[in-house]
Amino acid sequence: MLLDAAARAATFAYAPYSNFTVGAALLTTGGQMFTGCNVENAAFGETICAERNAVTTMVAAGLREIDTIAVVGGEGPCWPCGACRQVLAEFGCRRVVVAGPDGPLEVAFTDLLPHSFGGPGNR
Repeated sequence: MLLDAAARAATFAYAPYSNFTVGAALLTTGGQMFTGCNVENAAFGETICAERNAVTTMVAAGLREIDTIAVVGGEGPCWPCGACRQVLAEFGCRRVVVAGPDGPLEVAFTDLLPHSFGGPGNR
């Protein structure tokens, strides 16, 4: 379900520079789903990743706790970048699911960012 929503979100990505489209779908601890896609910019530092796009949409809706995020991009597993991992930590993400070549790959978030700075429980 989440990987399907992430794949749909990737179809809306704006990636004219890299041609690398990414979609993300997150599930809050309360069961609401939010999606995002990457949006590139000629000033590369202004580019926003799909994961952070989904997180900011969640926050704009008044929610603050992530249970799981799913990410789809490219041909193989597309794990969140370092900046996205830090943002996900801020909102207590518990699990990450990515599309792998042989099916979904799921890991505990703490396996991706074991000693995060800040975020719930780390302040």
